Amino acid sequence: MFPRHMKIAVLGAGAVGCYYGGMLARAGHDVILVGRPRHMEPVIREGLLLETASFQGHVPVRAGVDAGAIACAKLVLCCVKSNDTESAAAQMRPHLAPDALVLCLQNGVDNAARLQALLPCAVAPAAVYVAVEMAGPGHVRHHGRGDLVIGPLPAGPELVQLFGDAGIAVRISDNVAGALWAKLIINCAYNALSAVTGLAYGPLVAVPGMEDVMRALVQECLAVAQGEGVQVPDLGWEAVRGIADAMAGQHSSTAQDLARGRRSEIDHLNGYVVRHGAARGIPVPVNTVLHTLVKALETRPPVAVH
Repeated sequence: MFPRHMKIAVLGAGAVGCYYGGMLARAGHDVILVGRPRHMEPVIREGLLLETASFQGHVPVRAGVDAGAIACAKLVLCCVKSNDTESAAAQMRPHLAPDALVLCLQNGVDNAARLQALLPCAVAPAAVYVAVEMAGPGHVRHHGRGDLVIGPLPAGPELVQLFGDAGIAVRISDNVAGALWAKLIINCAYNALSAVTGLAYGPLVAVPGMEDVMRALVQECLAVAQGEGVQVPDLGWEAVRGIADAMAGQHSSTAQDLARGRRSEIDHLNGYVVRHGAARGIPVPVNTVLHTLVKALETRPPVAVH
């Protein structure tokens, strides 16, 4: 399905999109990033400034601000915020090649289904495990991990090879729904708490009593997943707690959104658990409190995250 060096488009080229797009461009693919003018303008002038543990430099990559730039792309990485899923589908639809594959690299568990309902080509969900940030306009900084979990696809082995050649590990799973829920639960455990406290993950879990709060939150999420008939694989407390060690200096995307005065994805994280818990009569008081607090913080002026 995929030629060795092909056009790959990234729609919603923030931190996640720029990281994967930059890595694929370094591997020789024709990558175009589509994102906000603030970040795309320096990329157009100088290339993407990519900072990882083993590489720091400008990566030549095309960039734009209009979704029309995705035309003729064989692979489209959709990396927009969950709040923008439907609008992203409307922007993509007129420009998608009939045989394109849209790979959904978004937080939450239902974005791929929401995209597929609106798009004529194949859409595949992926659970994304990466710690990245936009350190400045056109400058993406990688803090850790970067692996993806996707479901069985005809092009699955090719995707494993494609991303593997770019230094990105991809695992194919028969239970991608469980993988997406596992990622959702980790996000629910860290994102809101990091935003409310202003703390990075390492200092966050060191606060006395915080681990008990997080354990209770995880149990609520697992109860809702079970109620939805989803088997969440390998998500004991050690796996959740280990995120703080692997990404000790990371502030959550929710914290970063609030610091920039943007609406967060909290309605698609803890808010998703709250809605689905209510629908099934499963109490989720910790998730409810955190969802409410973040919604309150969204109404105040932005504050800096250090």
